[in-house]
Amino acid sequence: MYARVKDIGNKIRDMEIRGAGRIARAAALALKYFAEDFQGDKDGFLKDLEDVKKYLLSTRPTAVSLRNAVYYVTNRVRGENIEALRESIIKNADEFIERSEKALETIGRYGAGRIPDGATILTHCNSSAALQCIIQAHRDGKDIRVFNTETRPWLQGHITARTLAKEGIDVTMIVDSAVRYFMRDIDIVVVGADTIASNGAVINKIGTSQIALVAHEARVPFIVCAETYKFSPETVIGKLVKIEERDPSEIANPEDFSGVKFRNPVFDATPPEYIDAIVTEIGVISPYLAYEIIKEVMNVGIESEKD
Repeated sequence: MYARVKDIGNKIRDMEIRGAGRIARAAALALKYFAEDFQGDKDGFLKDLEDVKKYLLSTRPTAVSLRNAVYYVTNRVRGENIEALRESIIKNADEFIERSEKALETIGRYGAGRIPDGATILTHCNSSAALQCIIQAHRDGKDIRVFNTETRPWLQGHITARTLAKEGIDVTMIVDSAVRYFMRDIDIVVVGADTIASNGAVINKIGTSQIALVAHEARVPFIVCAETYKFSPETVIGKLVKIEERDPSEIANPEDFSGVKFRNPVFDATPPEYIDAIVTEIGVISPYLAYEIIKEVMNVGIESEKD
């Protein structure tokens, strides 16, 4: 395996690169590195490209953003010779990364408009899109404060808290299980997404669905911020989104708990009826319009099961 590709793949698998958007951009960059580093003929390039594609997909097999990034770059490969193929991969990867970064800026502007002046916001995990909305609202001069969960077991909330504090935003970090206690102080919940299914359900960091349920109970608006490449075309044809389960050692050392079983799911599903809006780079939509986004906007094909 190519050294620079493997380095990115290991960082994705080992959670050094986290967040759906960052994972997607990293996968596109890995494909660009492959094209730059390849030495050989056209047949060898196409064979190695398939191997690199499968390797990247294996690093986080349930990450739809990664899959869509890989397909975006590889499904558009064109060229009659090795140089043309190489340039095609590099162009596609650069285009995806640029598109992703611009999407964040646009989502930030749209999402900031949904946050009232004087609002107390709750966020969960570490979403670039959700943070962009919150930070943009602050830069727009809105007087806001934020509660964020620590987000176990990887504590992505620590990254979120530091990012917001660096921007000068009033931020308070809480334990995940304190969400219902503090919901009475919250005006709006702003989270990201790892995957959005065709029925409008949002797959996001474990704990998101509980926050949505508590927000629904308290009549607090719950909005999701996500780029359109996080919408899953495979769900249109009935394929279920797999929920990744990681090693129990992320929770505790199983050897210290004789006779105890562990489960460590990474994501959960929030039903569309608990979601007030999804903020994308093409506008703010109802979750029930997810199918239309997949059908009309996305430029990634529905891949077969063997992929």
